[in-house]
Amino acid sequence: MCADVYHCAEFIVSDPVQFPHRYKVKQDIEISGLLTAIMSFGNRKQILKKANELHDLMGESPYQYVMSRQWEKDFPVEMTHSFYRMLSYADFHGYFQRLYKAYSKHKSLEDTLNTFSGIPMERLCAFLEVSPKSPQKKLNMFLRWMIRQDSEVDLGIWKSFDRRDLIVPLDTHVCRVAHFFNLTDADTFSLKNARHITAALAEVFPNDPCLGDFALFGLGVNGEI
Repeated sequence: MCADVYHCAEFIVSDPVQFPHRYKVKQDIEISGLLTAIMSFGNRKQILKKANELHDLMGESPYQYVMSRQWEKDFPVEMTHSFYRMLSYADFHGYFQRLYKAYSKHKSLEDTLNTFSGIPMERLCAFLEVSPKSPQKKLNMFLRWMIRQDSEVDLGIWKSFDRRDLIVPLDTHVCRVAHFFNLTDADTFSLKNARHITAALAEVFPNDPCLGDFALFGLGVNGEI
């Protein structure tokens, strides 16, 4: 099964998920995972390079970094030039500020999201104040990391959410391969298509639709389809 081929520990080595895997403490994993996912677009080598630079700044504990407010010096709000592609230093200041407020009120990001309503994606979009009507590939990938349990790749540290409520992280590889296998009749980059592909995968993996994401992504990124 293609999902089994790519759903393995070897996947971690060249994937951004390697960064939250560095940590053992829940809050460190959450912060590392969210910020890494937000940066996960563009050239793979550049993603890993800049994510590594960010983690060097955060040090041994992203949580302590957030709560120390060192980010106010490292990512000044007035600094509008790029940290990574179209993400500016000011953008990261905003992310860190949002996380600081969340951890000042709640023990974890999971607890914070439980103050919102809807499926996991809608809750995370509400927290970040972004549209829940777009495919939000990066955010759905982060949620997969946090929620899918019994996985060599995903960390599965959030116990209050159901992996059946996840939406497949829709990127060009997943979209193209899903269309090739007739899992969808469109190759458009939309939330509707992401839901359609997820529903098709749920017919094969009813309790874990996003397991199929590994097959679609792996076949696509390795140029096998």
